[in-house]
Amino acid sequence: MIAKTKKNQSMVNRCIKALQRYDALNTLRDVADNDGNEREVNKYNRLCENAFDKYLTYSYELPKYEQKRIEKFFY
Repeated sequence: MIAKTKKNQSMVNRCIKALQRYDALNTLRDVADNDGNEREVNKYNRLCENAFDKYLTYSYELPKYEQKRIEKFFY
């Protein structure tokens, strides 16, 4: 995704990477939950929380219009 303003491009890239990581970890957490493996569910839950916290940290540094574009692009 290309940012509307060039100075925001690196932060937009970081946000998208964090969301992609979150989605990948969320999928692994769902698989572990279906298998009934409580230990892996807790592990992936913690990693999902960290990935989403990174996304929030990066997105707070962006203007609202860039945040909306990322959310629209990704979801």
